[in-house]
Amino acid sequence: MSQARVFSINTSGGGVPKLPVPEAEVGELGIVGDDHDDKENHGGPLQALCLYSVDALQRLQAEGHPVVAGGMGENITFEGLDVSDLRPGDRLRIGAIEVEVTSYVSPCKTIEGNFKDGVFSRVSPKVHIEDSRLYARIIRGGPIRQGDPVEPIKEAADA
Repeated sequence: MSQARVFSINTSGGGVPKLPVPEAEVGELGIVGDDHDDKENHGGPLQALCLYSVDALQRLQAEGHPVVAGGMGENITFEGLDVSDLRPGDRLRIGAIEVEVTSYVSPCKTIEGNFKDGVFSRVSPKVHIEDSRLYARIIRGGPIRQGDPVEPIKEAADA
């Protein structure tokens, strides 16, 4: 199996879809220049980045849903890493940055256009954990680029 990598980096001035950019700078509150229409429910240090899997996008597309990278509001779409293996508290190195998964993302009406039937609960972690999005906080910011490796950070084993 090939190494997990950044498939797409996505930003917007607010709302969805977020559009792809080849590279970005990540600060304490996420991708510099990215914004949210609903600041009450999105953003902040514990929701600095929204992460999603291209593998989940492909499963949705195979079901006939018109979803594309960035359409789910995610900032980073990665491939080769199973979301169902990640839990809040897990850390990832994404290129030069390090993040900690803080929570699963509950889907909302904003993303309903990504579903042929409008049933956005299809990506609820309660229904399909493997197809849910994740929020993450920034441990170490810096530059990221499309194609950067995505690696789980393993804790050192007790000696």
